[in-house]
Amino acid sequence: VAKDLGLQLPALRDRGVRVVSEGRTQYFALHGKTGHLVTAERIDREQLCRLVEKCVLRCELIVEGEM
Repeated sequence: VAKDLGLQLPALRDRGVRVVSEGRTQYFALHGKTGHLVTAERIDREQLCRLVEKCVLRCELIVEGEM
């Protein structure tokens, strides 16, 4: 994520960059030392999507300040 945004790792912390998932459970997070997008919770496809063939989890990346 840091690389995609063109930011250095310290800038991620300084700008308060965070990942927000739909719903109460936050399935994704940013790894503080690498800036990689990682899973923060176990993702159970059967529980989330049941009979839906195409399972999609949406999330947003929030960056404070101007880009």
